[in-house]
Amino acid sequence: CGRTFGYRSGGVCGPSPPCITSVSVNESLLTPLNLEIDPNAQCVKHEEKEQIKCLNSRFAAFIDKVRFLEQQNKLLETKWQFYQNRKCCESNLEPLFEGYIETLRREAECVEADSGRLASELNHVQEVLEGYRKKYEEEVALRATAENEFVALKKEVDCAYLRKSDLEANSEALIQEIDFLRRLYEEEIRVLHAHISDTSVIVKMDNSRDLNMDCIVAEIKAQYDDIASRSRAEAESWYRSKCEEMKATVIRHGETLRRTKEEINELNRMIQRLTAEVENAKCQNTKLETAVTQSEQQGEAALSDARCKLAELEAALQKAKQDMACLVKEYQEVMNSKLGLDIEIATYR
Repeated sequence: CGRTFGYRSGGVCGPSPPCITSVSVNESLLTPLNLEIDPNAQCVKHEEKEQIKCLNSRFAAFIDKVRFLEQQNKLLETKWQFYQNRKCCESNLEPLFEGYIETLRREAECVEADSGRLASELNHVQEVLEGYRKKYEEEVALRATAENEFVALKKEVDCAYLRKSDLEANSEALIQEIDFLRRLYEEEIRVLHAHISDTSVIVKMDNSRDLNMDCIVAEIKAQYDDIASRSRAEAESWYRSKCEEMKATVIRHGETLRRTKEEINELNRMIQRLTAEVENAKCQNTKLETAVTQSEQQGEAALSDARCKLAELEAALQKAKQDMACLVKEYQEVMNSKLGLDIEIATYR
C-alpha cells in the first residue's frame, strides 16, 4: 500500500537486538493538501466555542452551587447536632424542673400548713390575750374598789384622828379643870381654915358665955374635912373615871388607827402588786401582739414568695415547652430542607 523504509524499534523492558523493519507510508499523505477554507467551519468553531463557554459557565455555576449545598449541608448537620444536644439537655432539664416544681409545691403545702398552725396559734394567743384583758379589767375594777375603800378608810382615819384630837383637847381641858378645882378646893380649905381661925379668935375675945368652942370648932372642922374628903374623893373618882374612859377611848382609837394603817399598808401593797401585774400583763400583751404580727408578716411573705416562685417556674416550664415545640418544628423544617437538598445534590451528581 505504500513504500517501506527501515526502522529500528526497541522494547519497553530494555534494548533489543538491532533489526531493520519495513516502513509503510500512506500515499494519501503525500498528495498535496487542499488548502481551501470552508466558510461554515468558522461559524461552527465559533458556535462550539460559545457552547464550551456556556458549558464552562454552567459547570462553574454547578460547582458553586455544589459548594454552597455542601456548606448548607455542613451547617444543617451542625444545627442537627446542636438541636440533638439541646433536646437531650432539655429532656434532662425537664425532670429537674418538674422535681423543683414538686419541691416548691410541697414547700407551698408546708407553708399553708404552717399558716394554718399559725392561725390556730393566733387564735390561742388571742384567747389568752382576751383572758389577760378580762383579768386586767377585773384587776382594774379591784383596784378601783380598793381605791374607794382606801378613800373611805382615809376618811374614817381622818375622823378618828379628829376625834382623837378632840379627846386630847377635852383631856387637856379636863386636866386643867381638875387642877383648877384642886386649887379652888385648896383655896377654900385655906379660906375655911383662916375663917375658922378668925372665928376662934373672935370667940375667944367674946368669951362671955360658957360654951365649948373647941368641940364646936372640932365638929365644924370634922364636917369640913368630911365635905372636903368627899369632894376630893368624888373629884378623884370622877377624874379617874374620866381618865380611864379617855385611856380606853385613846386605846380603842389607837387600835383602830393601827388597824387602819395596817389596812392602808396592805391596800398599798395590793395596789403595787396589782400595778406590777398590770404592767407585766401589758408587756406580755405587747410581746404577744408583736410576735403575732411578725408571724403573720413572715407567713404572708413566705406564702407570697412561694407563690411567686411557683408562678415563675410554671411560666418557665410553659416557655420551655413552647421553645421545645418551636425547636421541634424548626428541626422538622430543617430536616425537610436537608432532605430536599440531599435529593437535589443527588440529582445534580
